[in-house]
Amino acid sequence: MGKNINDKKCDEGTQTEGFPTFDENKGTAEEVKKQTHAKETADVEAKEDDNAVTKPLTEQEEKAKRRKIRQAKRLALIASMLILVAVVASMAIWGIMHLRPSDKSIQGQADCEVVRVSGKLAGRLVELYVKEGDYVHKGQRLAKIYSSTTDATYSKAKEMKNVAASQNQKVERGTRYEIVESARKMVDQAKSVRQQAIAAEEITRKTYERTNNLYKEGVVTEQKRDEAKAALDAATAAVGTANAAVEAAEAQLQMAQNGAQAEDKAASRGMENVAQASVREVEALLEDEYLIAPCDGEITSIYPHVGELVIMGSPIMTIANIDDMWAAFSVREEKLNDLPMGKEIDVEIPALGNTKAKMQVFYVHDMGSYATWSATKAYGDYDSKTFEVKARPVSPIPNFRPGMSVILK
Repeated sequence: MGKNINDKKCDEGTQTEGFPTFDENKGTAEEVKKQTHAKETADVEAKEDDNAVTKPLTEQEEKAKRRKIRQAKRLALIASMLILVAVVASMAIWGIMHLRPSDKSIQGQADCEVVRVSGKLAGRLVELYVKEGDYVHKGQRLAKIYSSTTDATYSKAKEMKNVAASQNQKVERGTRYEIVESARKMVDQAKSVRQQAIAAEEITRKTYERTNNLYKEGVVTEQKRDEAKAALDAATAAVGTANAAVEAAEAQLQMAQNGAQAEDKAASRGMENVAQASVREVEALLEDEYLIAPCDGEITSIYPHVGELVIMGSPIMTIANIDDMWAAFSVREEKLNDLPMGKEIDVEIPALGNTKAKMQVFYVHDMGSYATWSATKAYGDYDSKTFEVKARPVSPIPNFRPGMSVILK
């Protein structure tokens, strides 16, 4: 009956305010019905989901869940490690490509001839006429060494020469009492010289023994040992000379006492010659009382200070011949084809603001087995030797100094 009333009301056209007409409400009711059904279905599914969540998992489901979690963590760790390795590898490749030096450039070093100035005279350095950094010329006086012992020996040698000359003159004029006395004095003086020579030999022997021990321990060079040995040999020879002089003086005395004869005259002349040789020996040592520059160049180092004692042959200073500079390069033999003798090469000098210059190759020589590049493969490779290549500037380079780096392009 209610349905009829509604239909009737619809037919009469009576409507409640705010509601659609029957024809319009027909479609709306169907949509509301569908929405209501969908809402009920969603509520049922939500309740089922809630029941599923609240429902406790079985043991197998719990293990499977844990397994999935571990697999997820493991995959995440592996991915992180792969990303880290990729980053490190990319950085290493970038560094190799951008930081390694170019294979086309070779670094060398400027150098020049260096002379060590030394002398034969052992004594005290009393004066220096130059200082480090000074430019000197060949023949210029550099330093003075004073030896009181050598001066005394020189005075005695000259006196012995005078005595021998006088004795020879007397013998030539005939034997006299004065000649006998002179011969006796010559014997005494010869014995005195022999004692001094023996003392000098003892000192040089001790010096050689100390130097030889230091050489065995690697403290001094073989040259120092040889210089000490040469000094010992010279002292030993001086002892022999002194012994000969004593024997000659004694023979002269004997002949003077026995009377002048032809043999006496010959012995007298021999004594005079011996005395002259002694004088020349001391004069040879005194030649190095003043050290002279052997070449033009710059004083780079002065080793002893004024007042210090120097031994025979010890270097006093070094002179660098900076007027004759060159650059030395260490080159592997497979690159020598580009550096033949006489070739002009282009170089840069970083210390002079990357100044560019031309040099000419004048020296190529192997550096020995210690500079051999060993092969890294058992087959298909070989040992490459290293050669030293020297090049001299084609034209003078201002402010070019030993020790500067030189880059060969």
